[in-house]
Amino acid sequence: MADFTELIDLASLKLGATALYANDDFFASKDNLLKVERPIFIEGKYTDRGKWMDGWESRRRRTPGHDFCLIRLGAPGLVRGVIVDTAFFKGNYPEACSIEGCSLQGQPTPEELLSASTPWVEVLPKVALQGDSANRFEVHSAHRCTHLRLNIFPDGGVARLRVHGEVVPDRRWLGPESHTQEVDLAAAENGGVVVLCNDMFFGSRHNLIMPGRAVNMGDGWETKRSRKEAPDWAIVQLAGQGTLTRIEVDTNHFKGNYPESVAIEVCDARHRSIDDFIADEAGWAPLLERTKLQPHTRHFFEHELLPHALATHARVRIFPDGGLSRLRLWGMVSEEGRATVGLRFLATLAHHDLVATLRACCTSQAWAEAVAKQRSFSSFDDLVKVSDRVWQALGHGDWLEAFRSHPRIGEKKSDVKRSAVAQQWSAREQTGVSNASEAVRAKLVELNRLYEDRFGYIYIVCATGKSAEEMLAIAENRLGNPPEREIVVAAEEQRKITNLRLEKLVKR
Repeated sequence: MADFTELIDLASLKLGATALYANDDFFASKDNLLKVERPIFIEGKYTDRGKWMDGWESRRRRTPGHDFCLIRLGAPGLVRGVIVDTAFFKGNYPEACSIEGCSLQGQPTPEELLSASTPWVEVLPKVALQGDSANRFEVHSAHRCTHLRLNIFPDGGVARLRVHGEVVPDRRWLGPESHTQEVDLAAAENGGVVVLCNDMFFGSRHNLIMPGRAVNMGDGWETKRSRKEAPDWAIVQLAGQGTLTRIEVDTNHFKGNYPESVAIEVCDARHRSIDDFIADEAGWAPLLERTKLQPHTRHFFEHELLPHALATHARVRIFPDGGLSRLRLWGMVSEEGRATVGLRFLATLAHHDLVATLRACCTSQAWAEAVAKQRSFSSFDDLVKVSDRVWQALGHGDWLEAFRSHPRIGEKKSDVKRSAVAQQWSAREQTGVSNASEAVRAKLVELNRLYEDRFGYIYIVCATGKSAEEMLAIAENRLGNPPEREIVVAAEEQRKITNLRLEKLVKR
């Protein structure tokens, strides 16, 4: 494993991370834990509670248990390593720590996070700490986290917490199903990452894609004085494969050390290593030709962009050296890019979360459990093949479980409680009924009753794209099927519905 500190700090204040709650921060506030600046020590500085410390410090426990702090990550993702820094805590550092994580939607309150129903999973097992040290721990978490709980045993002080990993955002950043929303494909919060650069002597490459404008010159990417003719460069892995439509290059705060000019190229590295493209200049296609820059300025480029194929990476080259504060690469994600993002999101969910997500597509518990166990899908087609294979191997009882979650054709509610997503999908799938005449609606109600009386379960049909009259005709025809034939027909309709919903889940 490469040095995990090369990855983005998911708990960075730049990304909006915050320490939500600590059960005890008597001596020093929990808010110090995530400060960007390195911890400091001021000799002789005291508060009315004791020695001033630049970190989080709880009082000495006189009861059983341990102290903890709840942290909302600035960007949800996979944790690959943590630094629990006890700088300047020498006689008052914790003996050990552990970290748990959970993945929750929205903005849960501390009370919700402290609920017994919150599914915390182990990220870092209990490990010993050294005082006045940057304690580094590699982590191999397979599950996406939105929140962490730092446990310290039994009490004491921690100066800083750094949580390095891979961003896995909620898929809502992709925009609506129209596939036309323009998004920043370089942004760290969307899953973009600056994977490589040739130099970052004065400022980290990750600053290039942080939210907002840089607060000072140190909050950008800056190379040393190169004294060479070749340009310095950085490579951005886009959040998803797509086409770039406009660019922002910001030299904010760089006045005597801004680059003379910039050029940007793109490549599609789906089937080749990015290392191949570094070695092969011919693999890069020009996007923005070498263009002069100005100091302390936001530069916008749109009409200057050259036609290009779909891209997964962009390389920014600065001539000859210097600093950029931010880089924005706006564009549209391709259909394949959306599928890749969607599949990765599913693959990083904890098992119980993945099962719950899949059950919006098909409520058979056995189907969802079996598909979830094969979570790493190489493509959407691979997911569909697994889904079909699992579904066709299930028994009639599992099929009936899935049937029960559907509303009757022409109705909005089912007899089984469903997720909000499943309810929304059902409503859209039955749009053909909304424009039907009262006579047709009445016939559907009667046919639903006749069907259930004959077969013992509701009439299932893949309603997407069908009019009410078509669904009525199909139902009349299927009433003549023998029961052993009809359940197979109904199961096939459920399979079609499931696949359409999987497509919505992954690609939209």
